[in-house]
Amino acid sequence: MKLTFLGTGTSTGVPSIGCGCETCLSEDPKDKRLRVSVLVEHAGVKVLVDTSIDFRQQALRAGIRKLDAVLITHCHVDHVFGLDDIRPLNFRYGAMGVYANDIAWKDLRRIFQYIFEPTHFGGGLPQLIPHTVVKNSPFSIAEGLEVTPIEVIHGKLPVIAYRFNDFAYATDLKTIPEESLDRLRDLDVLALDCVRIKPHSTHLCLEEALEYIEELKPKRAYLTHLNHDIMHERDSRLLPDNVEFAYDGLVVTD
Repeated sequence: MKLTFLGTGTSTGVPSIGCGCETCLSEDPKDKRLRVSVLVEHAGVKVLVDTSIDFRQQALRAGIRKLDAVLITHCHVDHVFGLDDIRPLNFRYGAMGVYANDIAWKDLRRIFQYIFEPTHFGGGLPQLIPHTVVKNSPFSIAEGLEVTPIEVIHGKLPVIAYRFNDFAYATDLKTIPEESLDRLRDLDVLALDCVRIKPHSTHLCLEEALEYIEELKPKRAYLTHLNHDIMHERDSRLLPDNVEFAYDGLVVTD
């Protein structure tokens, strides 16, 4: 299993437009954060989690030439507004399987109406094969790669975290229901939401993220969806030995 963090920033990205804080002015490349998405690779199969609003830039930077599937966590702008940019891959390889829960599909069909309505004329359309995921119902994208959708709560919105064998990706959440906690145990790698140091109303702050990591006890944990409150080198000292702040371009193997 190979995981590439394509983007690790919050909804505004880092640097944030118009901001002159220490992180936004930092020259450290680990403080430059596109909007969140990850690429999961296993036995030649490539799966993208979320078509970030920065997906085109991420795909070019990471050299993505083919995808076997796209998984959607939830339908917020920073996570799905790059959906149209799968078209060049469609041109070469045809329609692509896209997986999301019922709530996300409802919003995707509204926001990207032109994809699903046969009355659209002009220009290329993303070619999707829609699949609806159900929490706690595993499915396989390829032999040896089992995917389990796990529900977490982002404010009041149910969001899907995904477990791939012994790796899990859980972004945009404030709470993890008890039954979901049980499905996030015995992990080699956990990528977990952590928007900033101080508390936030709909995301985990650093203290809350570390509390979940202490309870779940993955072998390694990586914090993502970071805003400019977090400066990579300065704040890494706040983390225990098995926890790191993720950064754009970070590659983790399991």
